Amino acid sequence: MKTLKDVKVGQTARVVRLHGEGAVKRRIMDMGITKGVEVFVRKVAPLGDPMELAVRGYELSLRKADAEIIEIE
Repeated sequence: MKTLKDVKVGQTARVVRLHGEGAVKRRIMDMGITKGVEVFVRKVAPLGDPMELAVRGYELSLRKADAEIIEIE
């Protein structure tokens, strides 16, 4: 299973599934990351956390721990 955490800077991925549950899953969905959406990784912080994403026309910072529960293709 490949997750959003594994995507390199400059690559685009499509979300297949969210593996979290409860409040964590709801928060990620509220940010616009849902099944089928395209996510572009713009950059990653110097120490590797957080990562900056472009989703649905806006920029979003996401922790690697949260990116681990987002399955991509």
